[in-house]
Amino acid sequence: MEPAINSVTPDEVPVLLELIRELARFERLEHEVETDAESLHDALFGPQPVVSALLARTGGEVAGYALYFFTFSSFVGRAGLWLDDLYVRPAFRHQGLGRALLKALARIGVERNCGRFEWTALNWNKGALDFYRKLGAQSMDEWVLLRLNAEGLRRLAGA
Repeated sequence: MEPAINSVTPDEVPVLLELIRELARFERLEHEVETDAESLHDALFGPQPVVSALLARTGGEVAGYALYFFTFSSFVGRAGLWLDDLYVRPAFRHQGLGRALLKALARIGVERNCGRFEWTALNWNKGALDFYRKLGAQSMDEWVLLRLNAEGLRRLAGA
């Protein structure tokens, strides 16, 4: 059965939040989840939306999601597509849903004339890394991801 992939609607924010929490548990990062339905709704549908999401369904059941936003590359001179989350529920894995979500995102990137499609994966998630490499993704090993959390951001802003 071909999966149905559609943009998330405001009414689907609670199920998207449930999926985000499932991903966080899988990644052993549940303690980092701060979002709630209200902040997620605002990020997706507020006056200045900053993110978009796709939901994948199989047989009417929500099976996974992809959360993405647009970036910009000064080197390429145009927008890029950043995949923040890709998650398929365990019961629906190995059915092509991850690939279908990535293809849907690639189509969005092509429509928007994006010069890049980027994301990160945990270094211990061999299955995901192998899957991405089979699709042609390249590991950017010379780059180091740096992050300030909200407290670090406030501290730097006050410095």
